[in-house]
Amino acid sequence: MRRIIGIVLAVLLVGGVVVAVVAGRGSEDKGTATKTAQGVIGSEKAEFFADPDVVKALAAKGYTVKAETSGSWAMEGLDLKGYDFALPSSQAPAVELAEKYKVRGTLPRPFYSPLVVVAHRSAAEVLAGNGLATLDGKSRGTLDMGAYLDAARAGRTWQQLKGAGKYGELGGTLYISSTDPESSNSGALYLAATSYVANGGKVVASDADVARTAPLLKKLVSVQGTQQTSTDASFRDFVSGVGNPLVLVYESQVASLLVGGQQPDDMVVLYPDTTVNSDHTVVPLTEDGRALAELLSSDPELRRLLVRHGFRPQGAATAFGSADAHLKQELTGVRQAPVPTSAVLHELARRATGDDK
Repeated sequence: MRRIIGIVLAVLLVGGVVVAVVAGRGSEDKGTATKTAQGVIGSEKAEFFADPDVVKALAAKGYTVKAETSGSWAMEGLDLKGYDFALPSSQAPAVELAEKYKVRGTLPRPFYSPLVVVAHRSAAEVLAGNGLATLDGKSRGTLDMGAYLDAARAGRTWQQLKGAGKYGELGGTLYISSTDPESSNSGALYLAATSYVANGGKVVASDADVARTAPLLKKLVSVQGTQQTSTDASFRDFVSGVGNPLVLVYESQVASLLVGGQQPDDMVVLYPDTTVNSDHTVVPLTEDGRALAELLSSDPELRRLLVRHGFRPQGAATAFGSADAHLKQELTGVRQAPVPTSAVLHELARRATGDDK
């Protein structure tokens, strides 16, 4: 079965990897760069590496970066021979890649971003009115994951929630849109967080734990129908006002949107009270890849630009989110759920998507 999954992922990669030449498009971009680092990255980082200021900052340190995008878990099916680095969106797929390519030592995790739920204001107010969320001002709040999972387990609809009747756009089963957990990092981390809550505040670690939590996870996924393979499309749909009123995205996507000057009045950012941070982890495959990881971790200009794109550099909480009412500068009141091992997470994803072959 694992081989079949691998073949499927490979097919997805052939069709889904978007070649994103993100730096050094022409000689004018290269500046003082003398080395080129070739990598594969999660799609949510493509805009960062394509930013002309990032290109300039890297060139000042002697580097041009060229990257292709891929789902983080799908990187496992890629042949990365000839690449300098991989940059998936969490630690678990990075560890698997490191084992595959025999990378030794601690893997650098230069920045991170928590998962959040974006909601239209009407949906957020109804959730708050029914004890599923608390609001902290007009544009920000906290989602009670235990209460949400109870509602999902019971198959509650929007129509069953008090106050929803006056909003014509709220109808059908209450659920959060997430991405395909078999290929997408955010979808897999969603299962990590929800399984932790469903398992009584304990990380899923045994066959019994999997059996206990899998039915609810399957319910969370099956209600969605076809899932996207990255958060980009679902977030764009949300901002455009179409699709489900609750969508799981990276906080960095919201921050990047706001920093770019867009201020969607109808958007409320709900921080799940139990979530998982997306630790963007570098797998250095060559010395140039390791040098790039060091630059992302320590160069002041690149760390400033990471904040501009909505990422939280490790150890720099005070630099983040201070100017916008949608975002929390510090993640107080947000519990970090441990992530199951890769093998357990793969099994949870397989069971959640109904693939029992």
